[in-house]
Amino acid sequence: MARRALRRTVRVRFTALYTGLFLGSGALLLALAYGFGTQTHRAVSQRVPGTDSTAATEQVRQLQAQLAEAHTSQTRQLLLGCLIAFAVLAVLSVPLGTGMARRVLRPLREITAATQAISAANLDRRLAVPGPDDEVKELADTIDGLLARLEASFAAQRRFVADASHELRTPLTTMRASLDVAVAKPDPAPQTVALAGRIRTELDRVDGLLSGLLALARAEHGALRERTAVPLAALVADTLADRADQIAVRRLTVTLDGTDDAVGAGDRTLLARLVANLVDNAVVHNAPDGWIRITTAATDGEARLTVATGGPVLDAAQLGELTRPFRRLAADRTGSDTGSGLGLSIVAAIAAAHHGRLDLDAPATGGLTATVRLPRSAT
Repeated sequence: MARRALRRTVRVRFTALYTGLFLGSGALLLALAYGFGTQTHRAVSQRVPGTDSTAATEQVRQLQAQLAEAHTSQTRQLLLGCLIAFAVLAVLSVPLGTGMARRVLRPLREITAATQAISAANLDRRLAVPGPDDEVKELADTIDGLLARLEASFAAQRRFVADASHELRTPLTTMRASLDVAVAKPDPAPQTVALAGRIRTELDRVDGLLSGLLALARAEHGALRERTAVPLAALVADTLADRADQIAVRRLTVTLDGTDDAVGAGDRTLLARLVANLVDNAVVHNAPDGWIRITTAATDGEARLTVATGGPVLDAAQLGELTRPFRRLAADRTGSDTGSGLGLSIVAAIAAAHHGRLDLDAPATGGLTATVRLPRSAT
């Protein structure tokens, strides 16, 4: 809103400037025309030859009176014409000034619109403003250079996360194999078995964290391997079936309300991860004997998935923190044993990679409502 107000202020300033220039120039031209017109009439009235005769003098006086009257009438007409012309100019100067201001600011509006359309998912886009090598093109080229540096920085960060996550899997596998060998020995010590169980649990958590980092890096890269028609209701059914034991242990009541025409367009693997993360978030961050309501719907050009849960009241002003990696809000979201803190950030990244979005809402009655909006498949 502040940027829009600033842009309107600049346009108003340019409009006032050009309007003032038009009015000032017009007023100066009319003043000069009026001055020259009155001076010409005065010079003509003075070009009457003198004489000494009484009759001639009377004729001269009459002639001068007629000339003075004609001069006065013409001066009034000229003044009236100048005033009318100034009024017309005042009326026309506002739209002319507005048009000039819009024309001057049009390249900046185009640059602003193109820059706003560029996000972390399409940093490869450039403004590429054509035209002469002036200040506007210099500004556009500077922004293009900034985008190139940002693209390189983002790409390096994503490569590092992906490479580091991939490389760390090898020592984790080796550690897990060593634990299995130690426990498989004849008559292992009870302390060894207990320690191996705790270490294996931690290794599983680290492995899940690395999987989340890999999924986040891939989703943030924005390059989808394929785009197919993916029914969201089918993904929800498969995910609930895989997590039936967890839901039963926590005695959660799951309600499904959806339509089969909620079909998203995108990468099935990534969308399956999106649905799984939403369901896992609803199961893990839920109270025993709680409830989960999952809804799929379709509108013109949009497939929508909503997962709502009960729970404590969350601060609506801090919901944006949940889409940032390793961020949690309520007390049941602060423990290190309730997930990696990447679930909703991965959901948001996958939705953005599909040109969709994740909306979070904290009802006054408590809990969290997560809604994912995706482009609807045409098939």
